[in-house]
Amino acid sequence: MPNSKYIARARAHSNIAFIKYWGNRDDALRLPANSSLSMNLAALHSTTTVEWSEERSADSLTINDAEAGAAALERVRAHLNLLRERLGTSMFARVESSNNFPMGAGIASSASAFAALTLAAVAALGVEVPQRQLSTLARLGSGSASRSIPGGFVEWLAGDFHETSYAESIAEREHWDLVDIIAIVSRRHKRVGSSAGHRTADTSVLQSARVETVDERLRKVKGAIMNRDFSALAGIVEADSNLMHAVMMTSDPALFYWLPLSLAVMQAARRWRLEEGLRVCYTLDAGPNVHCICVAADAERVAGRLAALSPDIEIVRSGPGPGAFLLPRA
Repeated sequence: MPNSKYIARARAHSNIAFIKYWGNRDDALRLPANSSLSMNLAALHSTTTVEWSEERSADSLTINDAEAGAAALERVRAHLNLLRERLGTSMFARVESSNNFPMGAGIASSASAFAALTLAAVAALGVEVPQRQLSTLARLGSGSASRSIPGGFVEWLAGDFHETSYAESIAEREHWDLVDIIAIVSRRHKRVGSSAGHRTADTSVLQSARVETVDERLRKVKGAIMNRDFSALAGIVEADSNLMHAVMMTSDPALFYWLPLSLAVMQAARRWRLEEGLRVCYTLDAGPNVHCICVAADAERVAGRLAALSPDIEIVRSGPGPGAFLLPRA
């Protein structure tokens, strides 16, 4: 293979945010309006190969063995331009990426995709970059991608400028055997992506209140994780998810990601916890699919309840996952 010394293959995992990222202080640098906290998902991942070449005249992109559309290619090309500038190369790249879960449906496919892309692109150039810097570079492609670089339970510090807005692990994946049982109610690609939604967040009168109060919620969730205290975790995770979606629904234009079945799952999860003692809570990213976070001991019961709730629910299950890592060349 020509220029094989400039090739690398990486894998990164999706993540689910317990304290949400929504809205930017700087759209170009994707500096977030607030710090956030998430858990990587072992069962959901993107695998990306990057080959830089001095002989290429343009970047190319395939996703799941198909040539990418113009919008996806342009977003990847824009990220590669930033990496070229910061890593000091003028070469173009061939990018091949694959996902083992639905894209654009609110399951953080851009997080895993841009984390894997960033790691592979950097490694293919033979550049050694500390994890913190790698997180800042991934953030430029997708804000939540910064959280898919470290492993386990991850906090993304909002920071004040590029170098101080990065993610780091607060606990390894083995720290707490939480399970994310994802109720997939739709695989359809959402009409309005997260990047567009972040740009309109400040049009909601609720965004300022959400941001002003988020640090206290983050502190409590971080403490609940460190103490493995599910009762302290659950209500705040649900409230933070509701606050983000309230901002979406009151932005201009309004964003309505919930479907009727989304709401049915949310109500059921809350009822199972409050009335029956199941240790489960819900949270949704920018999409209709519901992440039901539970302790491992209750996972089978939660999955069974979700399956019985509707035949239209597809269930994906995952425990905490690792950070981004390199794979042998294909």
